[in-house]
Amino acid sequence: MTEGKPESFWMSGRGMVALGAVAILGYFLVMEHRAHLVAWLPYLMLLLCPLMHLFMHHGHGHGSSQGGDTKHRDDK
Repeated sequence: MTEGKPESFWMSGRGMVALGAVAILGYFLVMEHRAHLVAWLPYLMLLLCPLMHLFMHHGHGHGSSQGGDTKHRDDK
């Protein structure tokens, strides 16, 4: 092991075993419950709409309404 930086858990032997177990369990979970997942898919997509709205409007500058639009005031 190096002196300065400790080894990441996910890159260790135990971490690789944990990742493999999660992958195998996830595969069987999806395969056994595929009908349930497909039935809920339209509802999940509708629930994603508000989240996408919140995250995609992050950089537009909404909410900085102190005194109105200052760009056009200099032109007058």
